Amino acid sequence: MSRVAEGVSPLELADYQKAVRLVLRHPLVTPGYPDKAALATVRRWAGQLRTDLMEVLGHRLVTTADTARLQRAQDGLDATRPALTRAGRPFDRRRYAYLVLTLAALGRHGAQVALGELADAVAADAVRIDGLGLDTARKPDRDAFVDAVTWLTERGALTLADGSATAWAGDPERAEALYDIDREILLAVHHPTRVLQHLTSVTALLDSGSALGMSAGRAGRRRDQARRARRLVLENPVAYYADADSELLGQLRAPALAEDLERLTGLTVERRAEGVALIDTSGRLSDIRFPGGGTVAQAALLLAARISAAVQRSGRHALELLPAPTAAERLAARARRIDGALPSRGLVAELVEEDDGSVYEGSGDAGQEPGETRYPFVTDSWLRGRLKEITGEYGAGFAADLRGDPDRLLDQALSLLAAMSLIARVDGGALALPLIARYRGVTARVKTRPASQPSAQLPSQTALFAAETAKDPTP
Repeated sequence: MSRVAEGVSPLELADYQKAVRLVLRHPLVTPGYPDKAALATVRRWAGQLRTDLMEVLGHRLVTTADTARLQRAQDGLDATRPALTRAGRPFDRRRYAYLVLTLAALGRHGAQVALGELADAVAADAVRIDGLGLDTARKPDRDAFVDAVTWLTERGALTLADGSATAWAGDPERAEALYDIDREILLAVHHPTRVLQHLTSVTALLDSGSALGMSAGRAGRRRDQARRARRLVLENPVAYYADADSELLGQLRAPALAEDLERLTGLTVERRAEGVALIDTSGRLSDIRFPGGGTVAQAALLLAARISAAVQRSGRHALELLPAPTAAERLAARARRIDGALPSRGLVAELVEEDDGSVYEGSGDAGQEPGETRYPFVTDSWLRGRLKEITGEYGAGFAADLRGDPDRLLDQALSLLAAMSLIARVDGGALALPLIARYRGVTARVKTRPASQPSAQLPSQTALFAAETAKDPTP
């Protein structure tokens, strides 16, 4: 393999690495998304980016005059990077369905489309799908539809020429919105690499599901595993050795992995006994910041500190050790949930491949799997008790709605810790994964803000200030 950033001078390497991080974080770049300078940055380095992203990660970069589209090689089903509504909430299934139907409807329109006309076209398709529908007389349906349209507008596929989508959502009888359609960006948004109506399982979208056969040769299979190992480190908070089969384990331990990723991204690879992680302390690549601001992130950080402390117990107070679901088992569980909602109608039966069993259902060749690893287990009741302590001590700095709904706060905090690979959620509680030791000894205090006008007898305001200190960086 050629050296990463081979054609980049040392003086320009930082600028090149900035372009790499940009396109990895934003797989679609247009003249206005994510900002007006992004497309020029990517286009400057397009040739070297195409070479390196394919060689190192197996990703394909496609550029046109107005777009740069990264077609990722996918190894798993990631629930941590959802599309977001205008209010910043994750898309639900209805919004995803409206987004796809809107893309299809836009393909049948000319250079412009009125929002009401587009909604009618989407409604005509949605009514044919069991349990969906789009009734423009219902405000929740209009809001969901406008969220899908806004997602396309933010990326430049649609440009508001006149009117207001928000006003239309409020009262479609009194307001309207007119959009210009950008065909080039629209094509870049929807550029499937497979014929979707022939698929019977979401796992058919994954590249690791079509692992190279013997015909690819030993060198080809080794290159494929090396790319998979780099993607695993790049796209996850940590890659645990216990999660990898023997072939992938060898690539994770290879010195070339750290050298290539560090030169490609400008970030540092950290190795520990349990795994390897790409450290992004500045948040230049990560889409989830942790530790971070807000009630959920702060509660999660304080909960992580308590779990980490509990892991240190010994003797009769030591936590019970249980095995965690393997990566293949987690993927199979997610796939079953998604596949359970796939419609049977619309499949072209004669083109559907025989289902010969997913490669993700089992653990692969048993002889290649590492020995079972067990992790400290904390129960749901123990977690609720610790969150109650945290809320009692620091609740003055928490959002009122979450402080008053501890079950929701606990669920969101645990989901964040799971997304950061700090815990694994299992029936009855959670398993503490090795990376959580990084947050052992975290301290926090509630900072009281002085009233600006003491004489006015205004109540003082409080905010949680977490003074996190990672005393033990062992993953």
